[in-house]
Amino acid sequence: MSINLEDYEEFLQDAAPEVRDVLDGTFQEAARIMSPAGLRDYMDGAKGLCNLGRGSDVVITYLQEMPQVAKECGEDVIPDVITAAMKLASMVSGEVVGLLFSSLPSAARNLGDAELLRGYLTLIHQLSGTAARGLRPMLNHMDELLSKLTISGLRRWANFGAQAYRRDFNNLTAYFNLESADSKAMLQKERRGVLFIRVQRKLNFYLRALWGRDFFLRPTGADYTDFKPYIESRIFHMPDAVDDLGETSGLELYRATAAHMAAHMSYTTKPISAEQLSPAQMYFIGMLEDARIEYKAVNEFPGLKKLWGTLLAHDYETAVEHPTMELLEDVAQMLLDSNASCGDEELNAFAQRFHEQVVEKQDDNSFSWHMGMELFNIFSARKEVPSLRILERNRISYRDDNRFIWEFEEFDFNLGKEYIPASQRQVRKRMSVIEMANEVDCELAGDDAQEIWTCDTEMYPYEDDLSENQKSFNDMWGKEPVSEPFHYQEWDYQIQLARPDWSTVYERRQPKGDVDDIEQILTDYKPIAHRIKQIIDLLTPEGVQRVRNMEDGDEIDLNAAIDAMVSIRMGEQPNPRITMRNVLKNRDLSVVVLLDLSESTNEKMAGSDKTVLELTREAATLVATAIEGIGDPFALHGFASDGRHDVQYYRFKDFNQHFDNEAKSRLAGMKGGLSTRMGAALRHAGHHLLKQPERRKLILLVTDGEPADIDERDPQHLRHDTKKAVEELYSHGVLSYCLTLDPNADSYVKRIFGESNYTIIDNVDRLPEKLPTLFASLTS
Repeated sequence: MSINLEDYEEFLQDAAPEVRDVLDGTFQEAARIMSPAGLRDYMDGAKGLCNLGRGSDVVITYLQEMPQVAKECGEDVIPDVITAAMKLASMVSGEVVGLLFSSLPSAARNLGDAELLRGYLTLIHQLSGTAARGLRPMLNHMDELLSKLTISGLRRWANFGAQAYRRDFNNLTAYFNLESADSKAMLQKERRGVLFIRVQRKLNFYLRALWGRDFFLRPTGADYTDFKPYIESRIFHMPDAVDDLGETSGLELYRATAAHMAAHMSYTTKPISAEQLSPAQMYFIGMLEDARIEYKAVNEFPGLKKLWGTLLAHDYETAVEHPTMELLEDVAQMLLDSNASCGDEELNAFAQRFHEQVVEKQDDNSFSWHMGMELFNIFSARKEVPSLRILERNRISYRDDNRFIWEFEEFDFNLGKEYIPASQRQVRKRMSVIEMANEVDCELAGDDAQEIWTCDTEMYPYEDDLSENQKSFNDMWGKEPVSEPFHYQEWDYQIQLARPDWSTVYERRQPKGDVDDIEQILTDYKPIAHRIKQIIDLLTPEGVQRVRNMEDGDEIDLNAAIDAMVSIRMGEQPNPRITMRNVLKNRDLSVVVLLDLSESTNEKMAGSDKTVLELTREAATLVATAIEGIGDPFALHGFASDGRHDVQYYRFKDFNQHFDNEAKSRLAGMKGGLSTRMGAALRHAGHHLLKQPERRKLILLVTDGEPADIDERDPQHLRHDTKKAVEELYSHGVLSYCLTLDPNADSYVKRIFGESNYTIIDNVDRLPEKLPTLFASLTS
């Protein structure tokens, strides 16, 4: 969807004439650089700054400079820049805010990364509280500072001045103005050898010349002791600056690092499983994998052997904490160069075996696994394996932390990666049609089969009936993935103690449904959609608000000050509340809508022609539409149980997902069955909710009955456990609210959730209408 200036006609009418003139010139440039979403953020930021009331110069500077910032670091930083400016405006003058915007293109150009630019904004905000008088001179020299310092060095330089001269304002100003001797000395001390941003283009050309392809490189703050370069999401995260290492220049060190990481990317065809390995064993295996990929790279580009060999042979001035680390450095050099040796005969023999076997096994990283374990066993037999902290602080400066080569078994719905516990694991193989026809000796594999074959070509049981509902053989074979178990305690009211790890929750998937069913719900409830829109408009954050009549505000309220002076002249007691403050109004809430999907939801409710499940789906659709419009992070989850050992938990939509077709299809396919072990489900919902950064957290439970399960005959047991779960969550800042469809719930729901934390829906047909309104009343 394109964005035009006409869409902001109201804003343009209210803006100053000079702002409109500047916007006419900058809008086309911004539209060329930014996407429609980024352009919307850009214009919304201009509106917010106009409402800030700090003059048109701030808005003009923002409009002129922000397109260049977005070009250098991406448009995702625009909301962060606006938030930082709003915070800064409550502590300093509008001129300093304008200087911040003026410094941003230089900062973006010198830092070259959105995350580092966010660190720069954080530093400015911190200094506004500790050395506000130093901000103006520092921002005037920002281009010079960032051309010599990394963001970490700038932080140390600025913090020294803020602490040393916090009560000496004249020297504070001189320090940040680069006039004092201390300022220049600290600048020289924090200055690094080579900044990444200065050599990034050279490194890109270097890698392209070697491998004939492009790699993605980005700088990362390397301001802590244990920093190692790393590869994540196929992006090389390099240190933002490096010093010369002996006679090896910083540029050569960058080249060695980039070439090593590119070798990982080019020659690692499959990850190595980290299952059942200790961190120390992983370190030794990673060391052999480094040697394998460097061997392949040297075969193609012999000059790399001299580059890496120089760094491995470097004589470090600092001593190692453990003698094994020097031996490992010798081993690394011997694995690179077959002519190198050390004083340890066993390690010399090991290196010799590596060079004898690597020729044939250079493409197999299981060779690295076996050789790495052999090397680990050598040091383990000697009882010379150092701690992980010492291992990770090795002095081989050009190698990354090897996270790229490992595969960890974990379950994540968002990534679509299947995790199945070992007892339920199935291996799936892709086969050709001929192999399937020749080898398969049974029509379908059962759920307990250890190996599932699927075909590259989709085949159907009835070729003459290709209806939408017919499943292919590939879809029918095997079973849905199940997560690893989550164990939770359960409260026993009879002994007044919690039974540890008593209930077990598994995250499962339900089959997907038709997205059109959800769209039909939105169409059927169109009259309610207008009410939902009103809810959204009422709850949408209002941005910056000016709070007047304060005693300790950030700036003088001129009207209130005049009234106070008039009172003094008239001999009356003046009102001391003569200041005001600009407050950023935003919502700080995350929500889990938890749906009871027990067997009883398949029954029709009295007075309605729909089942509870249908009404729950409609209500969840409408409340999701409302929360999505407001912008609060929320999740749609459901649960059912088959005894304490199998509490089934379903995630239809997670916090970091939009309410899109994927989430709608999961919601459309939800089914009811089994029982209602409510306490375990609430604890697991809290487990996900407590990971959210928002301050306010809410679980909105929709159920049609009381807690119950097939393995518990005492009806009071699960009621007391659910009550305890609600109390536990509340102690961690999570409010639980129950929306029940049980007309007889008065007898138990008040005791479980509290006096005011539940609502009983008398007319079940009004559930879809009630739920969005209830959410609004709880979170306004």
